[in-house]
Amino acid sequence: MARPERIPFNGRILFLTEDLELLKKQLDGADLDFDPTTKLIDNISTDEITPGWVCFYYDETLGRYSMVGLRGGLFEKDTLKKGGFSVIVSGDSKGCGSSRETAPYSEKTAGIELVIAKSIEKIYGQNCQNIGLLTSTNLSLIPRILEGEEIALSMFTEGLDPISAEIVRSGGLFEYNKRRMAGETAPPAPTTAARPMTMVEKIVAAHAVTDAQTGKLGVDAVAPGDALFVRTDVRFSHEYVTPMADSLFQEGLGKDAKVTDPESVYTFRDHLTYLGDVMSDEKRALGLLGHADGLATTQASFAKRHGIKLYGEVETGGSEAICHNAVIEDIALPGTVVLGTDSHTCMAGVLGCFAFGAGSTDMANSWFTKDVRVKVPETVRFVLTGALGDGISAKDVMLHILSQPFFRTSKGIGKVLEFAGEGVTKMSLDERATLTNMAVEAGGFTGIIEADEVVVDYIHEMRGVPKDEVRAGIVKSDPGAQYLETFEIDLGEVPSMIATPGDPRNGIALGDVSDKIKIDIAYGGSCTGGKKSDMDMYAAVLREADARGLRVADGVQCFIQFGSQHIREYAEEQGYVALFEKVGVEVINPRCGACLNAGPGKSASEDQVTVSAQNRNFPGRSGPGNVYLASPLTVVASAIAGHIVAPDDLFGDRSTGAAAHA
Repeated sequence: MARPERIPFNGRILFLTEDLELLKKQLDGADLDFDPTTKLIDNISTDEITPGWVCFYYDETLGRYSMVGLRGGLFEKDTLKKGGFSVIVSGDSKGCGSSRETAPYSEKTAGIELVIAKSIEKIYGQNCQNIGLLTSTNLSLIPRILEGEEIALSMFTEGLDPISAEIVRSGGLFEYNKRRMAGETAPPAPTTAARPMTMVEKIVAAHAVTDAQTGKLGVDAVAPGDALFVRTDVRFSHEYVTPMADSLFQEGLGKDAKVTDPESVYTFRDHLTYLGDVMSDEKRALGLLGHADGLATTQASFAKRHGIKLYGEVETGGSEAICHNAVIEDIALPGTVVLGTDSHTCMAGVLGCFAFGAGSTDMANSWFTKDVRVKVPETVRFVLTGALGDGISAKDVMLHILSQPFFRTSKGIGKVLEFAGEGVTKMSLDERATLTNMAVEAGGFTGIIEADEVVVDYIHEMRGVPKDEVRAGIVKSDPGAQYLETFEIDLGEVPSMIATPGDPRNGIALGDVSDKIKIDIAYGGSCTGGKKSDMDMYAAVLREADARGLRVADGVQCFIQFGSQHIREYAEEQGYVALFEKVGVEVINPRCGACLNAGPGKSASEDQVTVSAQNRNFPGRSGPGNVYLASPLTVVASAIAGHIVAPDDLFGDRSTGAAAHA
């Protein structure tokens, strides 16, 4: 049903202020006037809006728990819902982090009709549009709403591409797509003339849907800002999201709706398989373990009903693979479009494909249409020169990049990060994957690297795909392609880095840290830190430690977790597992874990400090404690030292020889 042309907002306005007393007054019933000098909270992640355990729900119950993870601890069950708020206001980078659609859905079902923020992250903003939650970055609307003015619908479509604007006017993606697939409406056809294009632009142009009824594909060219639907080659989801997407699929299309081309759809039981090992008695008492297990059961039923491949659990414990590792190992190819219900879907861009995350509604629609809407993004190019120094890894490079003003000021939101240069080609495929994986931590749309013979050999060896077939899909950026910005980075000048708690963009050189940061937990794992090259780096440091008679420091728990069964087998063949256990490391089977606050390695109390090789450290992401991000080398060196330290500083007299490209 189309929205009215003027929108009233009759509820209260909630300003999410850094001043907790001011915030508490609002929650207690006081209303504030608009003061543009009031400091609003920046970088509110989807993990804070709906912490992991809240995502075990996927219905209107979510509204009862909205914002319970927000820093400051003022929101409890029903706090937002009972406040009578219809508008919620915050600072920069609202909705950063995970692609979970539960976050905006919880706000909507708590009574929020409009989200206003200084800047809004790409996936979160698109999820809001999909479910009919209005958004704006125009703070001048606030005084008008306070005065009781009805706001013209055009204020919420201003500056949007034609597809997004029509979705907002329609009240959500399902209503729009029903009309599109029936031929009742269609997005304007791209009219961009032939031009030099980036890799992502060329992939989008080749996959552009020009006729929804016939499935005709391809346009001559696209440019940033063009809005269209693109045909996906791969669609995947995991147990956190599949049930909600399935519910939306049936609600929007009927109980008998069938997934189109199920052979190109994959599901993963990878996020919650260790949850029972770490769930608190308090959460168990709420019945949350049963809810979590129910997500897996619902996903398995969905996969069976539609004939979809399910990557499940294994008898020895854990999962077949974390979805992102499996997509690289088994599924994605150069030049393809990969859609996943996880923000780190961009990791697959290491193979030279256009891979990106989306929410439940986008996935549910794609199960039927095989396509997904895209506003062609601008691309930022990173030319990496030179070579990494000993003890420096791709993780240090990304923490260095993320700490730059371009990203700390939200300029990276919705952009493609394209990595090129001799510094990239010298890296192993796994190290390159760290770059693409963490593109989303910059607020980016995705990361991508041109496929080369390293990729060709890898896919051939892993899957047996003929090399010529792999090469045929390789896409290269054209000479003269236009970039929003180009940055050149000499890898030889990148130092050991850490990101201080709260945001991956809080990067500082480890050498600039004057005080020892004592740790309680060292975690090496997740899709980012659980690859084969990461295992090589853990082993290089721990082998040196073992030779010197050193063990994991007293009072420190150290965990190493594999990204897939392939990676575990590799570590066993290399003798790494025996080495890890000898020096006091707890080895964990493949799946997501501490990164998601759902497995061994998560903190249990606010006073605990973790150093982690995972990709993000938003408040509450891995438990209530503080999380520092670091390279695999630094993580295990810190486990031996008992405080955060680079391996060269741990051993002092000689290097580990663990250069990341080795």
